[in-house]
Amino acid sequence: MGLLGYVYGNAYFYKFGSLTSIAIHTAVAFLLLICGIMFACPNRGLMIVVTSKNAGGIMARNLLPAAIVFPPVICWLVLFGYRMQIYTAEFGLCIVSMLNVIFFAVLIWGNARSLNIIDHQRRRSQIALKKANEELEQRVSLRTTELLQTLERLQNEIAERQSVEQALFREQELALVTLQSIGDGVITTDATGLIKYLNPVAEVLTGWSLAESLGLPLTEVFQIINEISREARENPVEKVLHSDAIVGLANHTVLITRNGRELSIEDSAAPIRTSDGQIVGVVLVFHDVTQSRNMARLLSWQASHDGLTGLVNRREFENRLTQAVTSAQTGNEKYTLCYLDIDQFKIVNDTCGHIAGDELLCEVASLFQTHLPSGETLARLGGDEFGIILNNCSLEAALFIANTLREVAQKFRFVWKQDKIFHLSVSIGLVEINADTQNMNSALSAADAACYVAKNQGRNRVHIYQADDLELARQHGEMQWVGRITQALEDNRFRLYYQSIIPVTHTESLTEHYEVLLRLIDETGELIAPMAFIPAAERYNLMQTIDRWVIHTFFTYLAQCVNSQQPNCPLLEYYRGCLYTINLSGASINDDKFIDFVCSQFALHQIPPTAICFEITETVAIKNLGKAAGFIRSLKEFGCRFALDDFGSGMSSFAYLKNLPVDYLKIDGSFVKHIVEEPIDLAMVDAINKIGQVMGIQTIAEFVENKAILEVIQILGINYAQGYGIARPVPFYFN
Repeated sequence: MGLLGYVYGNAYFYKFGSLTSIAIHTAVAFLLLICGIMFACPNRGLMIVVTSKNAGGIMARNLLPAAIVFPPVICWLVLFGYRMQIYTAEFGLCIVSMLNVIFFAVLIWGNARSLNIIDHQRRRSQIALKKANEELEQRVSLRTTELLQTLERLQNEIAERQSVEQALFREQELALVTLQSIGDGVITTDATGLIKYLNPVAEVLTGWSLAESLGLPLTEVFQIINEISREARENPVEKVLHSDAIVGLANHTVLITRNGRELSIEDSAAPIRTSDGQIVGVVLVFHDVTQSRNMARLLSWQASHDGLTGLVNRREFENRLTQAVTSAQTGNEKYTLCYLDIDQFKIVNDTCGHIAGDELLCEVASLFQTHLPSGETLARLGGDEFGIILNNCSLEAALFIANTLREVAQKFRFVWKQDKIFHLSVSIGLVEINADTQNMNSALSAADAACYVAKNQGRNRVHIYQADDLELARQHGEMQWVGRITQALEDNRFRLYYQSIIPVTHTESLTEHYEVLLRLIDETGELIAPMAFIPAAERYNLMQTIDRWVIHTFFTYLAQCVNSQQPNCPLLEYYRGCLYTINLSGASINDDKFIDFVCSQFALHQIPPTAICFEITETVAIKNLGKAAGFIRSLKEFGCRFALDDFGSGMSSFAYLKNLPVDYLKIDGSFVKHIVEEPIDLAMVDAINKIGQVMGIQTIAEFVENKAILEVIQILGINYAQGYGIARPVPFYFN
């Protein structure tokens, strides 16, 4: 108050201040302190109101200077007028009041105007803010929509990528499982030939694990050589990279495993390419064919060797003899053909049985092999007959070798079961093969004739072929049968038998089949097997007559049997699906008129063709494959069925079988009868049966002589069985 009194010159004020004990400078100090405190704490008390940015703060800042400055100024002006005695104290108070009213009115108007301006700005700000908010909301909404769409696209892309990844994973899993499960070995390499992958089969075949072989050169793990030359094969990877194509290994390839074992394999190698065609590696696929290759060798051996003695068989012998004849005709080489026949062999068979006879043949074969020069061909031609081809051998040298064999055989003693001893001798016929030899058949016939002469002259001797030997043998043998066969036809001494062929598996018909068999009654009333007279009948063109007799006789009785409904006639079975097999010769198949004869017999006797199955041998079919196939098709169109007999005697069997539309395969009995004890024969029979099943041809096992054989063929899945173990041939009662 005192300070105000000094400022305004009012004695009342500073007198009032004098009543206190505070000096003027102390008051100033307190005032400054108060101002300092106020400015030091702008966020508290009055200062927070003055310094705030809201409407109150704005008004306080606008009014405060005037409130501080204007009242003192008015008071000073009033005091100044009063001192100057311009007006009285009362008038001064009026002026003060007036000025305060005016001052405050102006302040109120100014403040109101400021507030209006502020309010207007606020409204505009609110409108702008609202508009900005709306725009912001629109932009946020639009952006949100875009973000949602982007999110949806991302989710779809993620789902699609996950689906692709899952599909790729499944494909990889499938590929891996396939490679793990495939039966072939698979090896992959990079473009430099370093191994990247082995599947389990490849690990087993090579002897290397994937971990051990990874990164190794292919040639270190996959070592292959030629089976015959033993030379290393070319690296398959190098062949693929060089040829830029799929390559296969040559035949006779052998894989050397890690432990040194040899496996016969077949394989192929192919390049691995990128999408732009660049080769980045090679895949090698191979499999073990050791068993099949061994089987092929076995089949080849079986086709060219005798199953009993292990010697070359007649077919292979004839092939080699043909080569020898051709060589002699075109060059200066000389060969000698030896034909050997064991004397009195029938005595051993009749006394001790066929098992003893087979044992004797094996021992004689071994004896001949031991005393023959190496490299010569020794073969069993059939029964107790053997053949030898002596290469680059003169007739004189051959005579010495033949006499050596004869002497060795004469000294040999055959002992059977330690109590039966047989002396042995052999008759040998020799013929020289030179440029004048016509062909294989003429050479073989000449040697056979010379052997016959050796026997006829007392046995146990060697005879060199002479020009009149062949005629002598023919007159003694086959010509004698010609007369007997002709007389038997005139005397009606041929007989028809039938033998049952039963179904083996449960899938076949329960109705039995029958094979019609031929027998001959000789002049003494003894029964003669067909193999005794059929060769002569074939050579002298009597088989056509015999075949026609069989068909006419059988059809005649079949018609009578059916018409009279004879209760015990097995031929009635054909109405229940039974089949009757009739053997045909090669001569009949080659006879253009024979088909017309057969058809006329069907029509004459009213026999359904579906009841008849004609049977031809493998040998007949081979000799004229085209003619045989045409003959079969013609009668099959008529309704007949066909069986191929003695199947499996040669490797060519499988080659020509697809050209013969037969319904049944009769597996060669020479294989069937030994399948219990001989694994090779078992494998042969199994292979033939499987080939037949694949081609839709039913199989018949011949020579089923006991229950053990029957059980084996049941396991193999052969369709039918025939043999003494099933049923023996039975004569038709009309005989």
